[in-house]
Amino acid sequence: MSFMTIDTSKPVSAEEHRQSLLSRATSMFVFLFEKVMPDPYVFAVLLTFLGVVLARLFAPNATFPSIASAWYGGIFAIFQFAFQMVIMLVAGYALAMAPPVHKLLARIAGTVSTPLAAVSLTIVVSLVACWLNWGLGLVTSALLAREVAKRVRVDFGWLVAAAYTGFVVSTEGLSGSIALSQATRGSALNVVEKVTGHGVPLSETVFTRFNLVPCLVLLIILPIIFRYLRPAEKYTVVADPERLRKEDEQVHTKERTGTLGSELDNSWILNLALVLFGIFALVIEWSRKGFSLDLNSVIISLVLGGLLLHWRPSAYIGAVKHAARISGSLVLQYPLYGGLMGIITTTGLAGVLSKLFIKYSTAHTLPFFTYLTSMIITLFVPSGGGHWAVQGPFAVPAAVQLHSSLAGTTMAVAMGESVANMLQPFWALPILAIAGIPMRRMMGFMVVTFCVSAVVFGLALLCLVPQN
Repeated sequence: MSFMTIDTSKPVSAEEHRQSLLSRATSMFVFLFEKVMPDPYVFAVLLTFLGVVLARLFAPNATFPSIASAWYGGIFAIFQFAFQMVIMLVAGYALAMAPPVHKLLARIAGTVSTPLAAVSLTIVVSLVACWLNWGLGLVTSALLAREVAKRVRVDFGWLVAAAYTGFVVSTEGLSGSIALSQATRGSALNVVEKVTGHGVPLSETVFTRFNLVPCLVLLIILPIIFRYLRPAEKYTVVADPERLRKEDEQVHTKERTGTLGSELDNSWILNLALVLFGIFALVIEWSRKGFSLDLNSVIISLVLGGLLLHWRPSAYIGAVKHAARISGSLVLQYPLYGGLMGIITTTGLAGVLSKLFIKYSTAHTLPFFTYLTSMIITLFVPSGGGHWAVQGPFAVPAAVQLHSSLAGTTMAVAMGESVANMLQPFWALPILAIAGIPMRRMMGFMVVTFCVSAVVFGLALLCLVPQN
C-alpha cells in the first residue's frame, strides 16, 4: 500500500505548538516504534529465543534438547488454530466485500467528515463489535477503517490503532474463550469444574459489575483520549484513497461463454444449496452442544454469509482470491508462536511465574496478581485457550486455597490477556493485513490503549470483585 506523507519542510503552525502533552508523548512512541520495532516475523523470532533463554534459566529440568523438542511439537500443534485464523480472515474479508455489506460499511463511514469524529466512530464500533464477537469485530473494524480512510483525510496509523483498540474487550465479551469454557460443562478447558466439581456461568463472569463497569468506562474514555492523540499535521501520514479503492475493486462476474463450466460458475442455485446445507449443519451442531459463538461457528457463519451475499460461485471465488492475498504474512508467524507456546507450556516456565505471584497473594489481591501474571504470560502465549491451559491449573487451585473469588480470578486471566494483546502483535496481524500497514506504524498509539486499559481493569479487580 502506498501512503501520502506531508511535507516536513513547512514551518510549524500554531496548532502544532498547542499540541497536547499526551499527543506529543504518543508521537514519541510512534517515532520509537517506527525506528526500533522490527517486522512481526522478526519479533516472533526474537520472542522465540527469549523463551528459550528463560526456560533454560528458570524452568524446572529444562534442557536444550527438551526445549527444542517442545518447540518442534508446538509448531505443529498450532496448525489447526493457524488455519482457522487464516480462514476467518479470508472469509471475513470476502463477506465484507459483498455488495450489501460493503455498502453498509461505506454508509457508516460516510457519517463522519472530520478526523476526530472518524477515530471516535471507529473505536466505538470496534469496542461494541469485539465485545459481541471478537472474530467478527476484528475484521469489521479493520474494513471500516479502510472505508473511513477513503473519505476522510486522517492519519492512517492512528485510525487503524483505533480499530484495533476495540480488541481490548474481546476476552471480556460474549465470545471470550476463557469465560465460555468455564461455563461449558465437560469442556477440556473447564479447569474450575475439574477442581471444584462445578463450572462458572457467564452470569458470574461476563455479566458482572467487575467486568461490565470497566468495559463501559473504556467505551466512554477511549474515544475521548484518542482524540488527543491526533498527530500534528507535520507528521500526519494518510493512506492514498485511490489506492484503497483500487485494491477493493474486484470482478463480480465472469464472462459467459455458453459452456457448461461457465454456467456452473455463475449458478446461484449452488451457492444457495450450500448455504442451506451449512445452516442445517450449524443448527444440528448447536442442538447437540448448545448455542455458542466459538471460533468454528464464527468461521462457518462468515463463509455462509459470504456465499449468500455474493450470490454466485464466481463472485465468491473472486472475493476469496482477493482476500487470500493479505493472509500470506500470517502463514509463517503463527507456527512460530505455536513453537513458543510449546516451550512455555511443556517446560513449566509459566507455572514458575504463576506460583511466584500466587505465593505473595491474599484472597483479596489474588485476582489482581493473577492479572499481572496474565499480562506477562500473554507475551509468550497469546492464544486465549492455550493461555488458560497454562495459567488456569495454577490460578484456580490458588483461589480455592485462599478462598478467593473463582470468577474474579478467572476473568483476571482474561483481562490480562486482552490488555497485553495491545502490545503483542499476534492478534494484530489480521487487522494489519487488512489495513495494509506495517505494525510499527500503529504500535506507538497502542501504548496509550495499553496503559489506560491496564489501569481500568486493574482497579476493577481490586475494588469491584466480591469477596467470598
